[in-house]
Amino acid sequence: MATGEHGSIRIGVIGGGQLARMMVPPAIHLGLRISVLAEAEGSSAARAADAVGDYRDPETVYAFAETVDVVTFDHEHVPQPILRELEQRGVAVHPRPDALQYAQDKILMREKLAALGVPIPDWAAVADETELQRFIDAHGGRAVVKTARGGYDGKGVRVISDAVEVRDWFTTLAEDAHGGHLLVEELVDFTRELSQLVARRPSGETRTWPVVETIQRDGVCAEVLAPAPVQDPATLVEAARIGELVAEGTQVTGVLAVEMFETRDGRVLVNELAMRPHNSGHFSIEGSVTSQFEQHLRAVADLPLGDTAMTAPAAVMVNVLGGPAEGPMPVRYAAALAAHPAAKIHSYDKLPRPGRKVGHVTVTGEDLETVRVAAVAAAAAFA
Repeated sequence: MATGEHGSIRIGVIGGGQLARMMVPPAIHLGLRISVLAEAEGSSAARAADAVGDYRDPETVYAFAETVDVVTFDHEHVPQPILRELEQRGVAVHPRPDALQYAQDKILMREKLAALGVPIPDWAAVADETELQRFIDAHGGRAVVKTARGGYDGKGVRVISDAVEVRDWFTTLAEDAHGGHLLVEELVDFTRELSQLVARRPSGETRTWPVVETIQRDGVCAEVLAPAPVQDPATLVEAARIGELVAEGTQVTGVLAVEMFETRDGRVLVNELAMRPHNSGHFSIEGSVTSQFEQHLRAVADLPLGDTAMTAPAAVMVNVLGGPAEGPMPVRYAAALAAHPAAKIHSYDKLPRPGRKVGHVTVTGEDLETVRVAAVAAAAAFA
């Protein structure tokens, strides 16, 4: 153990992105020490980065782990052998490798969800074009194909009508963990996307936030409406039930995001899992009594979890994608703050790039549509 000053717990975060960055303020408020292993100099969480190195290099990760009490993550990409060796060395890893594997590997995820009886799209692991085409033909001539590992924000996902459209993937992934298998799923006819956030600590205590609606553009989350507008209350109850079932069934520790489709016939189907703070929970910094970032730290440190009630009837988070054409986000701050005094603006200290998440804006209030208009306008100030 590497307990910090005055006996405080030191949390080690692997990954230097905006999720690690947003863990820093609540860590300070909770009296926790926080260290970050960043991938490169100048990362979003650079202010807390005590080390810079490759998270795929065992010795780099082992050396970092020796300086902290608990290891957690900004992303899910640390290789399983490294994580399991950390546990062998007595390091507290949260979420544990046995849980994190289901967020790292989409085929394992589908197998686990099926075993838990969670509603999911029809799917298969396919090894070649013949198997894939057979699935496509049996599901209306179109399907969604995903790489088992590494995909996010629309990457590693293709909607296809002919197996030849992913021939390159079969070629390049021949040596992956599944021997070149791809995940193929039915193309779900959905009305909207939902996300259920759950926090769970090692002792088993869990807390859920209100179900939110997420709005995607080009495969990237653009807006989050909290709570999700009620269409059928039973749908929201079912989403919460599924979230808790997955959290308990995988024995996750920390924050879990369960992304779902709401279908035209009223079903809820699980699409993806994330075992860390998630874009769909950024609203909670201002919109919840306990933010997902504070809750994640509480959970991995095995501290009592906080209240997840909304601080206002409505909260809307809008991502700033790409950023200003000239200069970093802060060059627009004065004008944006003057024009939108109710907006809470978060910069990730990233250089602008088309489609890149460089920040987000949150507005809370009484009426969802009024709040949404304000949040969209404030985010547009950074376009």
